[in-house]
Amino acid sequence: MTNRAYQSILSTPFSRRTFCRGAALFAAGMASPYVFAAEPEKTEVTIAVGGKNLYYYLPAAIAEWKGFYKDEGLDVKVVDFQGGSKSLQAVVGGSADVVSGAFEHTLSMQAKRQAMRAFVLQGRAPQCVFAVNRKTMPNFHDVKELKGRRIGVTAPGSSSHVIANYVLKRAGLAANDVAVIGIGSGAGAIAAVRAGQVDAFVGLDPVITQLMQDDAIQIVTDTRNVAESDALFGGPMVAGCLYAPTSFVEKNPETVQRLTNAIVRADKWLATVTPEELVKVVPRAAFLGNPKVYVEGFLKNRPALSTDGRFPEGCAQISAAALATVDPKLKNFAFDYKTVFTNEFVDKATK
Repeated sequence: MTNRAYQSILSTPFSRRTFCRGAALFAAGMASPYVFAAEPEKTEVTIAVGGKNLYYYLPAAIAEWKGFYKDEGLDVKVVDFQGGSKSLQAVVGGSADVVSGAFEHTLSMQAKRQAMRAFVLQGRAPQCVFAVNRKTMPNFHDVKELKGRRIGVTAPGSSSHVIANYVLKRAGLAANDVAVIGIGSGAGAIAAVRAGQVDAFVGLDPVITQLMQDDAIQIVTDTRNVAESDALFGGPMVAGCLYAPTSFVEKNPETVQRLTNAIVRADKWLATVTPEELVKVVPRAAFLGNPKVYVEGFLKNRPALSTDGRFPEGCAQISAAALATVDPKLKNFAFDYKTVFTNEFVDKATK
């Protein structure tokens, strides 16, 4: 600890609880790099997520598994749902405080006159893969061949659904040209593909890597590759983030700051972690029975994860354009792009 940081601690009127916590961190070699001058407005926070074990939300999960939230003085409860739209509903309904979800939901909710604000980024690109089922379409050549077919998504209305419609539209197909089926994002998705219940689907790893090893799918579009994602969307189509009702962010700035600190710390940890270190932290349930496949999938997805939690310039406009391709009503909607995200908490976390 620098002399300046030490003097800052001595001169700040901490509560007894904060002082004790700071002393404990000092004794542990500063487990958290941050010094706080205020107590969080809420110490118990519920985060809703649509697929906790997905790489798409891995920084938020790592922050829990590594104890980064606890280091920030927060008691975080993570509630898992079958897709991003369900986790969003939990926050809208008041059963959760924050969503670990897709960034574009902040825009779709603004169009519904419900203000949401993203405050720390987890994914630089969607990491979704549009793939065709070799079992039901062994001679597939063109996306147009999917007309009248069954398309699997993690959940109707989720980010995977948006990307499915986006890829179909680029091929000249309308959303109602296919039948959309929710198949989840884990073992259920693998089972659905193997059983031939869907002809194509949009999924994430480790499901994609497992099915690729089985030679069960043919990849059409792969947004784990940042360059391919940017080419598809015309710029940075950011993905997983933490967002919450704007009122929550404004009323609980210290709580939001500490959540941001934990995610930024997780982002940076994941940027350099070795596979050996990773499997020691991730629960076995996330491996889908195969740690080797999990690691392989992680290495394919790591380039698409954020390394600093920051939202890039123009990301809101890119997301809005993608949404408009699947919801024509949004094409002429006057979005207020500046209010759907902020980098102010990331700026403080990275100082």
